[in-house]
Amino acid sequence: MSATLGSVPRVTTETRTTPYFAGKVVGFIALLAGALWFVWEYPMHYILHYNQATFTDPNAGATNYWRERFWLISHFTGGILALLVGPWQFWTGFRLRYARLHRLTGKIFLIGVLLGTIGALRLIATTTFGWAFGASIASLALAWVVTTAVAYYAILRGQVETHKLWMVRAYVVTFAFVTFRALHDYGPVSRLQPEGDRAITVGWACWAIPLLLTIAIQQIWALRVSRTARP
Repeated sequence: MSATLGSVPRVTTETRTTPYFAGKVVGFIALLAGALWFVWEYPMHYILHYNQATFTDPNAGATNYWRERFWLISHFTGGILALLVGPWQFWTGFRLRYARLHRLTGKIFLIGVLLGTIGALRLIATTTFGWAFGASIASLALAWVVTTAVAYYAILRGQVETHKLWMVRAYVVTFAFVTFRALHDYGPVSRLQPEGDRAITVGWACWAIPLLLTIAIQQIWALRVSRTARP
């Protein structure tokens, strides 16, 4: 995302190899693959089987989902948009070569967060999973909005590096869609009982722990760069 054309670095014909290129490619593919897996496995289940039985199946969702299907679809749609366009924001070559498209995908990301949050707030207010679970998801929604808003504000102010930091944090929170399902439905955590306690715990862990680790890694990296830059 960017505020003005002037804030985007000019692209030359010179070939550039970014540091840790191979690792970045692997990370990009992993993020996109995780996002696509989640979209196919969960939201598409409701979209491809759009009927009352699917939305009220206790094995697939809460019993109030058919009544709240508009808000659920809004939540899913926003999440899908943010999940799928997010990784492209971090591809340096794409960002430099296709500045307008980079800004467009940034705006799509913002719209996705807005739609997803609006839907989430309604679902939180009507959840049948209890207030503790609702609080964990409300905190996730707050983190999603705050990280995205700071990233957007930073680029409006021309603070590109700050924008990059907060966009990474915003996408880490966005990826909580995937992390929640991976932890809740698969692996050792999925066997923890009672299920309600597991859902509450994962509702916090899916975003708070990854976000904390991301901030720590960013800060450690900044300290290393600062130390290297000293005369």
